[in-house]
Amino acid sequence: MNRPLSTLGGAVFARVGGEKSTDEDCVGSQFPAEVQWREKKPSFVPWLLTGHPVGSTEMSRGLRSGVSSGSVPVDRSVSQVPNDPVSIPIVDVTALAAGGGSADAVGAEIGRACRDHGFFYVVRHGVDDELGWRLERLSREFFSQDVEKKLAIRMERGGRAWRGYFPVGAELTTGQPDRKEGLYFGAELGDDHPRVAAGVPLHGANLFPDIPGFRQTLLEYLDAMTALGHRIMEGIALSLGLERSYFADRYTRDPLILLRIFNYPPPRSGSAGTSEWGVGEHTDYGILTILRQDAAGGLQMKYRSAWVDAPPVPDSFVCNIGDMLDRMTGGLYRSTPHRVRNQSDQPRLSFPFFFDPDFDAEVQTIDPRGRLADDKHQRWDRASVHEFRGTYGEYILGKVSDVFPELGRGFPTGRGRR
Repeated sequence: MNRPLSTLGGAVFARVGGEKSTDEDCVGSQFPAEVQWREKKPSFVPWLLTGHPVGSTEMSRGLRSGVSSGSVPVDRSVSQVPNDPVSIPIVDVTALAAGGGSADAVGAEIGRACRDHGFFYVVRHGVDDELGWRLERLSREFFSQDVEKKLAIRMERGGRAWRGYFPVGAELTTGQPDRKEGLYFGAELGDDHPRVAAGVPLHGANLFPDIPGFRQTLLEYLDAMTALGHRIMEGIALSLGLERSYFADRYTRDPLILLRIFNYPPPRSGSAGTSEWGVGEHTDYGILTILRQDAAGGLQMKYRSAWVDAPPVPDSFVCNIGDMLDRMTGGLYRSTPHRVRNQSDQPRLSFPFFFDPDFDAEVQTIDPRGRLADDKHQRWDRASVHEFRGTYGEYILGKVSDVFPELGRGFPTGRGRR
């Protein structure tokens, strides 16, 4: 069926019904009028610029044809849109680097994605894909080693910096052992750094695998992803009608950056059809997560009451917003639950990069006069991100203590004030 199309920043949307809410549903008088409402039903369904849904054969072909040059083919003559009401938006973020009026249009796209999905892909992001492939190859080399060799850089040796390797089953994201192993990295800080010298948790030196090229590649990747995080946060600021530098000026001038490299084993024999999750339903702690994933698939996001696949898209990153952005926007932008199950017959690699507030930042609501929309009774953990009082460091340390109970015993309680 043909549907009327509208455009926003060059992306194609299909109107499928829905309406603006009443004034009582507005969140925050500081936000511009176009973001001061919630959709009671899906109002727009974003589609890739080719007009094909995420995950379709046509979409994959279209992206691959532009991967080598970093371009995404654009077909503005689309007159029909497939009938899939929950496809995840794909946003071309080129203009965030170039600046100018086009950046506002990109911000508008990001804003709609944050309000409706909490998830979106970014393309033309400026991160060299060869760098990502290099890190993926080196990571596979590390995880293919014997467990004893991997344990040479186990997290216990990272101390308060919370860095290193953990084996399958050691992480409890949702209170149950995850079926994944992983490596934790962060900003590389020497012993003379003030926070390291003061013993501040989550700050310090990384533990690198003894694999040629791993350290250099990892540090290059951290730099590239940090720059991308700043650009996307500028787009999020524009989406809220704020100055581009709003988040950098208040929270992320010196962000807490954390990179995980996760290896999800293939399903065990006889487990087909069971709920063997690599990681169960959860939300992320901070502001923004930027994910590189391999071709195995398995990531799902919760869209209202349904689970939706977030399949691999060539030369893209998947972005999702975290608890602190939910808190800052008074619930206008939700931290979206997601989960992972590897259903392929090969190990699945993923590279979530967490771009979070400064450790000592006390995260406040952008507009304290706005109405608060707290969804704690619907959240996976029944916890409120809005009732918490304290610094981001206190918030995340409480989470660390839950996810890694043994390591968390060496940290302050981190529960903040309520």
